Amino acid sequence: MAARPSKPVTVTLGELAEAAQARVADGRYASLSEVVRAGLRALDREEAALDDLIRARIAAVNAAPADAVPLADAMAGLRARLADAG
Repeated sequence: MAARPSKPVTVTLGELAEAAQARVADGRYASLSEVVRAGLRALDREEAALDDLIRARIAAVNAAPADAVPLADAMAGLRARLADAG
């Protein structure tokens, strides 16, 4: 199956338009489309790094020895706190 050609998209850059145009004018990018694509690739990298960080922290928490409290003891403590508050 042949790849579908890209569909033109209109993007309003707002206050970012000047920075994007400056990158094209400086010759760092050939077009505004390249600037936007580079921005999306950077966002993908940032989100992937954040996902990796979250996974690593979850793994660390899961691997850490926890002070296990039997459910019955936890419930008794909770009931005692509720009784003291009421």
